Amino acid sequence: VQLVESGGGLVQPGGSLRLSCVTSGFAFSTYGMAWARQVPGKRLEWVATINPDDSTVYQESVKGRFTISRDNARSTMFLQMNSLKPEDTAVYYCAPDFEIRITGKRQPWWGQGTQVIVSS
Repeated sequence: VQLVESGGGLVQPGGSLRLSCVTSGFAFSTYGMAWARQVPGKRLEWVATINPDDSTVYQESVKGRFTISRDNARSTMFLQMNSLKPEDTAVYYCAPDFEIRITGKRQPWWGQGTQVIVSS
């Protein structure tokens, strides 16, 4: 299993970023996939989920600002983040949804994540 996140960076409040998660080693199209984020010293926080049928669920704080999507042909997932706020600052990880929901912790086989910093 390989999960590789990218697209993070430094952005001003109100700005936008698009995160990507390229995966391999498992049947991506059959999995519910999710984004989670973590601030140093704090617990992993679930952000959004996209199911195999493309239905989506969002954490309340990101509803209307973030959009999760997937491209099964490329085994890739995305997170479009608009109207970013300083409290969105974190390292963002992608993983199968059940790994985030059940364990609530970053797993050793996950990617390194991508850092998002929202600051003026």
